Amino acid sequence: MAPLEFPEGNPPDLGPGPAAPAPQPPGPGRAAALLEVGLCSGFPTQLAVAAGLVLAGITSAGGSAGALSLEYVVALSLADTVLLVGLIVFFLRRHGEQPAAVLLGGRLHLPELRLGLLLVPAVFVFATATLWLLHTVWPAVANVPDNPIEALIRSPRDALILLVVAVVAGGIREEVQRAFILRRFEQRLGGGWFGLAVFSIAFGLGHYVQGWDAAIVTALLGALWGALFLLRRSVVAAMVSHAGFNATEIMIAFAAAATV
Repeated sequence: MAPLEFPEGNPPDLGPGPAAPAPQPPGPGRAAALLEVGLCSGFPTQLAVAAGLVLAGITSAGGSAGALSLEYVVALSLADTVLLVGLIVFFLRRHGEQPAAVLLGGRLHLPELRLGLLLVPAVFVFATATLWLLHTVWPAVANVPDNPIEALIRSPRDALILLVVAVVAGGIREEVQRAFILRRFEQRLGGGWFGLAVFSIAFGLGHYVQGWDAAIVTALLGALWGALFLLRRSVVAAMVSHAGFNATEIMIAFAAAATV
């Protein structure tokens, strides 16, 4: 078969080809990335919110000595969620990054949601087994006999309120925060897996008020959810798994309180 011939030996103009994907914004410089990680680490925003609550007359003291106030925990958690997520969105947009692209990647949401749900029982078993192992080989690590958060559950209303807080401030806020911080480590601060190790330790230390055993387990769980984000480039599975785990913990605590 004779080859096709075009006038004057040139192929016809078929129009422009597919556009090349837009290059990813480089993100901030090293100093700015470090500053943003520090501001979004959770400690500065919680301190700012706590100071505002004190000025508003809302204190951490509950009805009994040493007890936390449910009103304070709810206000602190939800206000910090708004402030922290707002900061993250601001920093991303400031450097030309799209929050949806950074946090959700290109994956379909439904398969990620299913994966997150499937991981809830596995994560719960892992946390329970790790806690049992810690108490067996290192009993001194259980330095807080009664979890102060679980002690806030005195009624079905309290459990429902804490359930909402656990999903919003735990499952949503903490996974958005983790994804943002890991991205900044990838871009300028030594790599995502190095950032995962650093932030997992900080994440565990942020829960020391619940006991060192809880802090260790929380650090390991944070590492697991962070690794899930690094591997899948979407917060959805980690967010659903984290929220489901927190909700399970609240329901178990409520069931235990109801039998007392």
